[in-house]
This record gives sequence, structure tokens and C-alpha cells, in this order.
Amino acid sequence: MNSIPTSVASSRAHRYRRSVSAGSLGNGLLILGFAAIAAALARWQLDTWSAPVWRTSTLLGSGAVIAGYAGFVRLLRGSRPRQAVSSAAVATFAEAADEAQWLVVHASQFGQAESLAERSAVSLRQGGQTARLASIEDLDLPTLRAARNVLFVASTTGEGDAPDPAFNFVRQCMDPGDARLDHLRYGVLALGDSDYQHFCAFGHHIDRWLRGAGAQPLFDVVEVDDGDPGALRHWQYLLGRFCGAADQVDWEPPTYARWSLDQRRHLNDGSPGAPVFDLRMSPESPDHLRWQAGDVVEIGPQNPADHVRDWLAACGLDGDLPVTAGPRNAQRRLLLAELLASSRLPSKADVQGKDAQQVADELLPLPHRAYSIASTPAEGCLRLLVRQTRDERGALGLGSGWLTTYAEAPGAIHLRIRRNANFHAPNDACPLILIGNGTGLAGLRALLQERINTGRHNNWLLFGERSRAHDFHYREDIESWHRSGQIERLDIAFSRDTATRRYVQHLLAERAEALREWLNRGASVYVCGSLKGMAPAVDAALVSIAGEPLWQAILAEGRYRRDVY
Repeated sequence: MNSIPTSVASSRAHRYRRSVSAGSLGNGLLILGFAAIAAALARWQLDTWSAPVWRTSTLLGSGAVIAGYAGFVRLLRGSRPRQAVSSAAVATFAEAADEAQWLVVHASQFGQAESLAERSAVSLRQGGQTARLASIEDLDLPTLRAARNVLFVASTTGEGDAPDPAFNFVRQCMDPGDARLDHLRYGVLALGDSDYQHFCAFGHHIDRWLRGAGAQPLFDVVEVDDGDPGALRHWQYLLGRFCGAADQVDWEPPTYARWSLDQRRHLNDGSPGAPVFDLRMSPESPDHLRWQAGDVVEIGPQNPADHVRDWLAACGLDGDLPVTAGPRNAQRRLLLAELLASSRLPSKADVQGKDAQQVADELLPLPHRAYSIASTPAEGCLRLLVRQTRDERGALGLGSGWLTTYAEAPGAIHLRIRRNANFHAPNDACPLILIGNGTGLAGLRALLQERINTGRHNNWLLFGERSRAHDFHYREDIESWHRSGQIERLDIAFSRDTATRRYVQHLLAERAEALREWLNRGASVYVCGSLKGMAPAVDAALVSIAGEPLWQAILAEGRYRRDVY
């Protein structure tokens, strides 16, 4: 995790004060110089040409140079951070923030953060939430105290600096370090470029400040490297989870590769929980077996063939008619039924009286679904651990239904691997504590496999599921690694096997002394699994076990990583 080496506000204030004295003197000298040049040009023109039009244009042109430069200087001055808004305006803004369910704040240097914040607010509203958009230059502590949920979309400029509009907020709110925001829940989308040393530094600075103020993170910082569309889709997915609109069209549709779904195995027959499947996939070329433990796969789901046939029959359309689809610079010809397979199926009323091409022109693509990868390339295949989900009507979920039921096995599958650097294993040989539940074991298994392959065996797995008899996923691997010492410690809680429900957070409390000792030895903590329930409970348990000073040090050193969903 990146950090800002010095106070953003103090460094910017120093540069600002320095520029006032030196800049003012330089501007004055330059204007005098331009005036001298203008006078010389005018004299030369008067001596050389007799036509009055030239004398007039020369004087006007020279004056325009001076006026243009003066205007440029004024523009530069005007671009400096604005002073705080009036107290009346602050009160009004805080009241508005209190009324909205979400406050979406952008800290933008060149407009990208503002644009993404606008998209985020639209996504929340489409999910039935109220959202208010704000610039960080209009933000203050009363507004944050009035808000319930806040999203920050933050750019980083230069070598770890905050964008200019954040000047006052950093100086007045963040630098004092005494704010209390215990009621607040937040998320951070950090924009940056990994070519720079302090990648996404300001976004992480906001995250650390909010944690220190007692605010509760909804999820880990989402880093966007130079506009990475995969990271933006992940952010959009997280927004959808919180506003109940996970099926919104992707802002940036992924470009999928064709893989083969080679094997699908039901793991937990007889479990009190929903069915869980182990899936094995292979690419068309072995060269595509490239990812790191912690990375994520984005699946391009499809509508089942019988659903498409039923829809076509109900709407009176012929699926064998050819249509044109795609952007103007990449259009393709295909059958209407083929296009419908990867598109949202509109209502019958929406297509009434339209021909096949008109229907095709209005179709929206199905959103992707993301899953933690459960294997490393060394295993020779990409493995997923997927639990079936159903909606309130009992229909299978879009992604889980496609992968576990409707897609043929063996058969074609479309996917894209998304780099998830925040969940990559530590580069050093420090101890690693892995905590998870349910299908979150997928990401933890890949991390364990990678650590074991590199000879790092100081691993501790703490895991929770329902039943030992039915839900001990990857049991052979885990028990074998533990017996051989490649997993140093193993603790599992099966909630349905005891009279009182016992979850992974209870394991943490029971192992508090040993956990504290591992943390003091420099252990990193990786959590994978349920965003609701498990993740906040584990977070609270770890803070309690470590104590605030040690926990803040762990956060500052980037030793706490989560992949929760």
C-alpha cells in the first residue's frame, strides 16, 4: 500500500507561498519586457510603413500580446484552490448530504475522477438509492458527519500529491488528525498510474485518514491503473451489491477470450447450503495460462438456449434472421438468436411492432460476473469454486446459473482474467494468515498453492463453512498440505456441526494469543469471502485482538488485504 511521504497540504502550501513572491516579480518583469518589445515594434513599423492600417494593427497586436499574457497569468491565479465556502453554504450542503443515502465525492485534477463519480452516482440512483455528487473542494467535516455513506473517487497527481481542489480539505480536515467519523461507512476508488512511485497515493491517504477517524470501510480501496476497465467494472459491481442493482450494463464491456469448460463437479451433495461446484477451464492456447494467485476471472454469461427460444416464440420473432451488431468501427453480422444469447431479453411490449434489426439495435449486453481464481497456472488449468445463487423468484443467478447448469461441459466459455494486485501474495517470506468462509476458499487456495510452490510454509488457514461432512471444499489438498507442514496451522469452524453456531470470527477470538504473536512477527492477513456478515465480523475481531496501535501499523504497512464480495 502506498503512502504520501510528507503532508500533502503542507508541501502544497509551501509551493504556493514560494510561487506568490517569485511569481509576482517574474510576471511584472515579463510584462515590462513585452511592453518594451511592443514599443519597438510600433516605432519600427512607423518608420518603415506609411499605411495607417499597419500602424493600427501593429499597436493592436502588441497590446493583444500584453493583454493575452495578463489574462493567462490571471487564469493561473484563478486555478489555485478556492477558499472555503461560506458557513451558510456549508450548512445547506450538509443538510443535503444528510437527506441523501450516498454522498459521492470527486477529487479530480483533469476531470476523470469527476466523470467516474458522476457515473457512480447514476448507478446508485438506478438502483433506487439517493445520491448527491460533490467536489472535494466543497467538502468539510460537518458534511461528512451528516452523511451516512460516502464514496470518494480520488486522483493522484505528480509524485503522490493530492489534486488541486483537495487543498483546503486536506489542510483543514485531514492534516489536524482529530476528526471522529465513527458513524460513517465509505469506499474509495483510487486513480493512478503504476509508472509513478506513489501509485494511487492520495486515495490511500484518504482511506487511512478515514480509518483513523473511526469510519468503517465498505470494501478495500479499489485501485485503477491508468483507467483499467477491469478495475472500473469491479467498482461498478461493488456499487451494484450495495444498491441491489448488480445487473446494470458494464460501463466498459470486457473483451473476452474463448476458453473451454472442461469439467464441472458438484462438491457438497447433501449440504444444508446451496450447491457448490468446482469448475476446471482451459484456454485455446497454453500461452494464455498466465495469472497470479489473487487474480480474478470475469465470465461472460449467456442466456440459456431454451430461454431465448421461448422469448422469440412469445414475441413472434425469427431467431435465424441475420442482424448487424456492435459499434460502427467493429460491426459484425450474426443471427438474432446468437445476439440474444449474450443480451438482456427485453419485455414483449418493448419489441412490439419492431423488426429483427430494430430489436438488435436496442439490445443491451449482459453484465459480466467475477470470481476469485482457485488455482495457479502451475496446475495446468483455471479452477473456480462457485455456489449457486437464486433470486426471490427461485431463478438461478445469471453467472452461477450459467456456469453450474446451463453451459455445456465440455463446451465453450467466454472469460477474461483481471489482474487484482491488491490481493497478490506478499513478496517477502513473512508469515501469512489466511481467513475466509464459503467459496472464499477459492482465492485462499490459490495463495496457498503459490506460497507452497515457492517454498514458503509459514501459512495459517482459518476457514468457516457449514458442515464438515459436506462442505469441506478441497479437503484432500488442505489436509495434505497441513500434514506435510506446508500449512503450519489449520483451524476450521463448521457452523452446523455444533449446538451453537460457530463461525470463523469465533475461531479468531479463540486463537487470539497466537494471532497476536504472528502479527507481531510481521504476518500479513488476507481475507476472502462474504462481504456481508463475515468480513465486518472478522475485521472487528482482528482490531480487538491486535489493539489499535498495532492494527494501525498493519494497515499503514499494507499487511491487511481483502477480496470480499
